[in-house]
Amino acid sequence: MPGLLEGKVALVTGGASGIGRASALALAREGARVVVSDVAEEGGERVVREVRERGGEAVFARANVSRAEEVRALVERTVERYGGLDIAHNNAGIGGSYAKTESYPEEEFDRVISVNLKSVWLGMKYEIPRLLERGGGAIVNTASAAGLVGLAYNTAYTASKHGVVGLTKAASQEYARQNVRINAVCPGFVETPLVTEALREFASKEALVRAHPVGRLGEAGEVAEAVVWLASDAASFVTGTTLSVDGGLTSR
Repeated sequence: MPGLLEGKVALVTGGASGIGRASALALAREGARVVVSDVAEEGGERVVREVRERGGEAVFARANVSRAEEVRALVERTVERYGGLDIAHNNAGIGGSYAKTESYPEEEFDRVISVNLKSVWLGMKYEIPRLLERGGGAIVNTASAAGLVGLAYNTAYTASKHGVVGLTKAASQEYARQNVRINAVCPGFVETPLVTEALREFASKEALVRAHPVGRLGEAGEVAEAVVWLASDAASFVTGTTLSVDGGLTSR
């Protein structure tokens, strides 16, 4: 039985670990040919091997997604390799430092906004024309629960993820009639390297668990399943939305 995404071409940024890795594996499981991109070459190549070991098709392409020329080249390489682009998961991101607003380093603020927000805009800028060439497609941007509520002591991350939500909503309106659906997933705290870093600097695991009504942290695969659904025709009437995958975190 063919998968939900049989014959599609998908691009995943931040694909070397965490949610990006899980997304690449899930998209490939459903039949998509996947380009895995990251600055972490070793991790990205490892994910490609995992995809292939499971019977899927994938290649790795290194790119710093905060740089326009590298994003443009990444999209072009995807098209050259597989003949087009149908799905993009703009997932790359960093957590940034933890500090009060008055003490937050300006250089770090700029870095977080560039990697988390500008990269999503650049991704859509170069992905959308290629989706239009195929008669439409789907983009899923990774925002965060911190794109819906405030995360104290990390104003840069909160601002960047609120920005991703805004970009998603605005762009979705521009291309809805051209069959390009643009949505965002908003994960809660998921057991990924990014959250592990936060636990070292900011909070205990027990405190984060208590913040989720389900009583646990999320798993990257749970977010990936939401990405697959949003990317598939099963979500054909869904665009401009933010899908919370947060164990009830933002319901409080």
